[in-house]
Amino acid sequence: MNGHWKEITGSLLSTIGTIQAAIGSTPDFHLSKNQNYELRLVGNVLQASGSALSAYGQGTVSLEKIGDEIQAVGNSTVITGLILYGTSNTETEQRLIITGNWLQALGSFVGLADEFFDSTEMGRAENIIGNLLQGIGNSLQAVGGVQALNTNNLNQGKTGVAGSWIQAAGSVISLIGQIQEELEEIRLNINE
Repeated sequence: MNGHWKEITGSLLSTIGTIQAAIGSTPDFHLSKNQNYELRLVGNVLQASGSALSAYGQGTVSLEKIGDEIQAVGNSTVITGLILYGTSNTETEQRLIITGNWLQALGSFVGLADEFFDSTEMGRAENIIGNLLQGIGNSLQAVGGVQALNTNNLNQGKTGVAGSWIQAAGSVISLIGQIQEELEEIRLNINE
């Protein structure tokens, strides 16, 4: 699989993961506590894997690659918090989840900066909007986590749920942009 397809596949995995995690974060779906937990855990594993694959597909060092790497670390931090949270449910685990969300937001904003310098026109607007929404969504999830800590509720509340869905929407838009960008780069490489 060449770099273009690694980036597309990575974006697809991340999108599936963000949607899955958003479903697991939404109490209105009336899933069991265990189902919500599993959806959030597997969703973050998919996001981490997708971001890592996208970074690997980049090849050369760029802000986009660094952003993907930071997002993978952020999701891995959330995964650690969720695994520990599933066994002990303490403030430390919640802080890990908050830190992971902040790292994901940072990764999105770093990747966003790269889009302004990308030489491929196709998908640029979608990638800018998608990365911006993902960064905002992750930031809201982190803020929801902080609010939960301050109220001793360990439930991220409406702010965190809204952030999950904003991140998911941004991920879908970024997937569309990534597909357009990579297909354009493949087309240009064939014509060279």
